Amino acid sequence: MASLLCSISPTISRLSLLHKSSLHFIRIQGQRGLRGPTPPFLRTSFSPLSTQFSCSPKGQILKAVGQDEDLVVLGIETSCDDTAAAVVRSNGQILSQVVSSQADLLAQFGGVAPKMAEEAHSRVIDQVVQEALDKAEITEKELSAVAVTIGPGLSLCLRVGVRKARKLAGTYVLPIVGVHHMEAHALVARLVERELQFPFMALLISGGHNLLILARDLGHYIQLGTTIDDAIGEAYDKTAKWLGLDMRKSGGPAVEELAREGDANSIVFKVPMKQHKDCNFSYAGLKTQVRLAIEANNIDAEIPISSASSEDRRARADIAASFQRVAVLHLEEKCERAIEWALKIEPSVKFLVVSGGVASNQFVRARLNHIVEKKCLQLVCPPPSLCTDNGVMIAWTGIEHFRMGRYDTPPPACEPEDVVLDLRPRWPLGEEYAEGRSEARSLKTARIHPSLTSLIQASKQQQS
Repeated sequence: MASLLCSISPTISRLSLLHKSSLHFIRIQGQRGLRGPTPPFLRTSFSPLSTQFSCSPKGQILKAVGQDEDLVVLGIETSCDDTAAAVVRSNGQILSQVVSSQADLLAQFGGVAPKMAEEAHSRVIDQVVQEALDKAEITEKELSAVAVTIGPGLSLCLRVGVRKARKLAGTYVLPIVGVHHMEAHALVARLVERELQFPFMALLISGGHNLLILARDLGHYIQLGTTIDDAIGEAYDKTAKWLGLDMRKSGGPAVEELAREGDANSIVFKVPMKQHKDCNFSYAGLKTQVRLAIEANNIDAEIPISSASSEDRRARADIAASFQRVAVLHLEEKCERAIEWALKIEPSVKFLVVSGGVASNQFVRARLNHIVEKKCLQLVCPPPSLCTDNGVMIAWTGIEHFRMGRYDTPPPACEPEDVVLDLRPRWPLGEEYAEGRSEARSLKTARIHPSLTSLIQASKQQQS
């Protein structure tokens, strides 16, 4: 058990969490003395058994640190509904990228069903990893390390990827890097834009997360804002489901496509959290407003958009466009304030990274680019294939940390099935900015705009 703790616990020290502890040191096996103290922002509280890092007994691993051309890392991602793997070289070359989508399951269940997602990951994980290696034209023995998402995410899904990574790392005596999923979304922009240096800002937007961070250094993040209930991606997914859209595209692309046909000012939805002068997000109330508007228009989600009448389709398009306008306006307002806060802390910030699944939305990119230009910053968005969950971002983040000597020893070659894995379904990224703490709570009842209230009342009168 002690050796297990030594192998999995050090990954917690890579990210600045809310804990504080005494100074810890990193010792490299085979080298005399200490590499140096862990920076204050990397310190955390964990078992004394895990206060040292030990490197792989493979000599080339120590040699590889600092010799980027020698680093080749396999990244594995199974945090939610896609099974992904990729092989990336530390010079930025993507040797392979493989993603197995669960689009059919999303369409069947109207969203992610954790148990079904776990089973789908288990069925394809071996094939996806092997395909990534084959496309990269390398073998496991040529890898420098394995990087894998350990959180945040669905624990059932995370477990599949971590088990595969540990089995492979143990068999081929490879060091392993546990990766924070949201950190990976931010850092993959450094693969795309090589001029992107710390400090920079990042807006991470996906189905499960809304996060505004100031990245001061690798592993050192300040959380400027987060979602207090539902993330924007969840709101897109629910809106798509309620409008009877094709969920095989996932909610975001489906709503964006339909919104192009609609009038974004036809329904006046209330912008969330206007009264809160912080950088936090809330989409629960907007979801309620959308649901009420759909009910008022007698839209039946059981009738797919492809079978809707022209009048019904127009009503759905207007709701989609009106929802998207307000959902993104909420992002704009919070981003503008967060940029002001970030520049107070780090005046040298020049970039805003926008990443995560929702960052693939062209309307989102265009609106945020307007805000960034107004603040004299540059917008960096990874290509859509690197915005959605993927193995490249995990491999690249593994490379970034591996360069700094932040990785764990190879697990045992024959690890028992009941081993306690280092999974972190809830894993904060960075310290919370004091000025950003909000007293707001999830809106139990949506504040409905008077025009929407009138629309609902008129609809009820017609029905009666």
